[in-house]
Amino acid sequence: MDTKFDFTKHGIERKAYVRTVAYADLPEDMQAETKGYEVVYAIHSEDGERLALVKDRDLAFAVARTNDFTPVSVH
Repeated sequence: MDTKFDFTKHGIERKAYVRTVAYADLPEDMQAETKGYEVVYAIHSEDGERLALVKDRDLAFAVARTNDFTPVSVH
């Protein structure tokens, strides 16, 4: 099913948690793809599943919003 569901129309707010991830903490295959960045930003669902890795905080928030999530920073 590829029908987009409008969560906000039904009063449901989905949160995405954005946190920094150090380059050294990434698996080797991901380090190869993020070479040159000391820190990347991970976007996680409410249940902790990593949804995406991006190069900066602004992009992380934009990606979350584009996918109908309300982004929240995690320290």
